[in-house]
Amino acid sequence: MSGGLYSTEGRDFDQTLDLSRIKPYGDTMNDGKVQLSFTLPVPAGDEAIEAAKQLIKKMGMQNPQVVFFRELTEGFTFFNCYGSCEHTVDYSSIYVPKVESTKWDMAETDDFIRENIGRKIVVVGASTGTDAHTVGIDAIMNMKGFAGHYGLERYEMIEAYNLGSQVPNEEFIAKGIELNADALLVSQTVTQKDVHIENLTNLVELLEAEGLRDKIILIAGGARITNDLAKELGYDAGFGPGKYADDVATFILKEMVERGMNK
Repeated sequence: MSGGLYSTEGRDFDQTLDLSRIKPYGDTMNDGKVQLSFTLPVPAGDEAIEAAKQLIKKMGMQNPQVVFFRELTEGFTFFNCYGSCEHTVDYSSIYVPKVESTKWDMAETDDFIRENIGRKIVVVGASTGTDAHTVGIDAIMNMKGFAGHYGLERYEMIEAYNLGSQVPNEEFIAKGIELNADALLVSQTVTQKDVHIENLTNLVELLEAEGLRDKIILIAGGARITNDLAKELGYDAGFGPGKYADDVATFILKEMVERGMNK
């Protein structure tokens, strides 16, 4: 893969960083080096290796190299490959919709609730549908939190209820009604064949049918959840990787005040 000191490849390309034309970085600016892995539905052999190289070229990469391959099971071969990407991206022009909000820490959040809400707020969370994963919802809800960010259960002025995984949307809503929830948090980890889209849409439709959608703050989270996607599906916000309980709590409180739910 190396394009540096011990590489036999020529380096007659511009090595100046230009944010309007960025390329992958291996060990030299603009060398375009990429490592990728994939499986092809063919038996291991010379033909399989050549097929992998041709596929890499069709991806827009030069100098394809298959550095490892193994037949996983009969008729399926896994490849680990390198190549040099020829394409560039204008990083300077990229805009990604985000939840724009000043983030408060746990103490600031509790103080805000005391001063502006005057009662504990109720947040109910779960991984709904057939999703059996809890790592995402646990990171936000559980007392220990994640990566040094305490979960909502640790906040003095938040009553946080983590219902776990594989919770039917109907039961999730019923629990929210029972607890008089201010916000519902739904986590989706399994996204194969876009199953999460169907489940998230179903939750919104059920809330609308109950006449509750405008009376509750609805938030989605998960590795493939973006704020743009969540809002398109009818949610108030979406939080993906790199977001924590303090991000979620801050958004809930500001949304409550904006809607007049603090009165």
